[in-house]
Amino acid sequence: MIGAEGEQLGVMPTIQALELARAQGLDLVEVAPTARPPVAKMLDYGRFKYEQSKREREGRRRQKGASLHQIKMRPNIGKHDMEAKGRTAARLLRNGDKVKISIMFRGREITHRDIGQERIHEMLETLERNDVPTIIEKPISTEGRFMSVIVAEDKAKSKAIAEAKAAAETSEAAG
Repeated sequence: MIGAEGEQLGVMPTIQALELARAQGLDLVEVAPTARPPVAKMLDYGRFKYEQSKREREGRRRQKGASLHQIKMRPNIGKHDMEAKGRTAARLLRNGDKVKISIMFRGREITHRDIGQERIHEMLETLERNDVPTIIEKPISTEGRFMSVIVAEDKAKSKAIAEAKAAAETSEAAG
């Protein structure tokens, strides 16, 4: 038996423990049912449940799931537009999100899927130039009139690039 303040009250019959808990206006909760003898604790069960749910909510709030963002392009996208979309994709990937790069075909453009694949590869090269190494999570596929690929940041390579930059900066400062 454990008291309300965490003190050991010793081994006692269940009825006596219940009476002791009720006398203090508390509940008797079994904490370790598999122990011999089972361990019970005196506490305010309503408050206990409230604090437990509060901790769970806090844990969920701190947890950040990677969300999926989409970058849409056309096969005949301009060079500057491609670079701007590349910077946006790099920022999203650095924030830990996944990016779906989509090429939208209109009309007869769908017959030139090779151009769409070239644009996707150009975007991946743009990301590499922006020091954002990527992992392809879903390979290039065509769904209707969209060709897409899902990428995420390669954390290991990103860390290696950051360390190499830091080493280069310290050697420049020293030399």
